[in-house]
Amino acid sequence: MSAGPEGADPSTDDAQASAGAASDSLLVEMTSWVRRFLDRHASKLWWLHSLYALGLGSFVVMYAQQGFDHARWLTVSLGAGWIVLLLFFRVYGTGERQKLRMAKGTRAKVSFYVMTYVLKNLYQGMLFFLLPFYWRTATLDASTKWFCVLLAILALLSTLDVVFDHYLMRWKTLASIVYYVILFACLNLVIPALLPNTRSLLTLMLAAAVSTVVFWTMHVPLRALTRPTPVIAFMVSVASATGAAYFGRRAIPPVPMHIASGAVGPRVLDDGRLAMHVSRVHESLIQEMHTLTDVITPGGRGDRLYHVWRHQGLEVQRGRVEPSGDPPKGTVRLRSTLRSFNLPTDMTGSWSVDVVTEDDQLVGRVSFVVIR
Repeated sequence: MSAGPEGADPSTDDAQASAGAASDSLLVEMTSWVRRFLDRHASKLWWLHSLYALGLGSFVVMYAQQGFDHARWLTVSLGAGWIVLLLFFRVYGTGERQKLRMAKGTRAKVSFYVMTYVLKNLYQGMLFFLLPFYWRTATLDASTKWFCVLLAILALLSTLDVVFDHYLMRWKTLASIVYYVILFACLNLVIPALLPNTRSLLTLMLAAAVSTVVFWTMHVPLRALTRPTPVIAFMVSVASATGAAYFGRRAIPPVPMHIASGAVGPRVLDDGRLAMHVSRVHESLIQEMHTLTDVITPGGRGDRLYHVWRHQGLEVQRGRVEPSGDPPKGTVRLRSTLRSFNLPTDMTGSWSVDVVTEDDQLVGRVSFVVIR
């Protein structure tokens, strides 16, 4: 007698159905366990990922040490970050709208975290790559240190998933301001990499102008620029940003230039080296003072450089310096002499020799003290 229309055994069908039901039950149970685990340990996992991101950032810092030529690759990260940022706020909106969009289901949440994860990795790569260059050029006892501090804070925040997802990416204005700063900082490095021998001040002003244009693309549709009022506002904002870059140039390190080594001494040898390097010297030894600074200019030599001698913060002597001597490979050696007729009556106290561009951007500083 046939067991079925096709001769199938009912007991076999029942066994297969039971196995399928058991498999589905196991899958449901595992999924439920994973969800409970994530709900219970979500914050710990985010912090663990933040530690991983910080470690990855440290690796990027070491990669940046390999050479300035890698800076041109920042253009790829900048372009990708701009596209993802535009897409993110177009899909999720800003403020309360994000919460409503996330409440639509698991798929919305997953795509949200995927996009913020991509942005975090892009930001981390760019910021940690920038830090060594700005750190080397920044002078700790001058205003140029604050821009480096700002980049370091942003780099740290980019590794903190909770802060990045729930605060930095919550509001479109805040997110676009952060991207503006990153873009501006990157362009100061990218422009010299792509266009060697570009003057530092020109690079700074171009970076400010381009960053402002990109900022507008995040908030104003292109069709709005066909009307007179938005066009005037656009032009005024770009001009204002460029002017702010010009007047604030002393606060921004002129990357990628920096002092590889610098020293001051009372006497110069016949081969152009200093007879001694001093950090503290008695006033009786000073007839003339000399300084040598080896400056790395990987972006080219688009700037004329000067030595500015200061006593107690007040300028004593300023003069253009010319390359001289036999510097280490990849550097330019600059020499200047503090003439005796420029020496103040009371020479004691703190002294410094600033390497500055012709536009008064501070490249670095060599300090010493004269004692009585």
